[in-house]
Amino acid sequence: MGLLDSMKDMLAQYTGGAGGENAEADFHKVAQSADAGTLAQGIAEVMRSDQTPPFAQIVSQLFANASPDQKAAMITALVSAVPAEQRGALGAMLGGTGRASVAGAPAALPSKDEVASMAQKAEQSGSGVIEAMSNFYAQHPTLVKTLGTTAMVIAMRKIAEHHARNA
Repeated sequence: MGLLDSMKDMLAQYTGGAGGENAEADFHKVAQSADAGTLAQGIAEVMRSDQTPPFAQIVSQLFANASPDQKAAMITALVSAVPAEQRGALGAMLGGTGRASVAGAPAALPSKDEVASMAQKAEQSGSGVIEAMSNFYAQHPTLVKTLGTTAMVIAMRKIAEHHARNA
């Protein structure tokens, strides 16, 4: 029996649109137990939902709540998610603020607003940036908690649906 199977009853409350009373604690449990791919699917659902802010705003908010190391890794993940021929446009956004680049990573971190602009441009590239960033955030689920209860409930519903299909 897998760890998610042991949480079957807890996950079941999210499948019918219910759940949320203990979303933070439930999300924490699932984040510790679920494989990264399943967690990333839930996070991607948050980023696509019409019940949450637009993707660029979510990335900007998560960036603002991240540690300096997480911020640098986010920028790398964001830039790496776009096709090589379009990376120059994102790099120009960083370079346009007078930042130097060291081995492809910014020497100084961009502002929250610059990150929102970068995320919006990356999303417009149609490059799968939502999946790439969801995979990144699956490795840092405590950041996702900073999006609030609605986001965690949406993620939990997607994870519960995935679990129910694969049970």
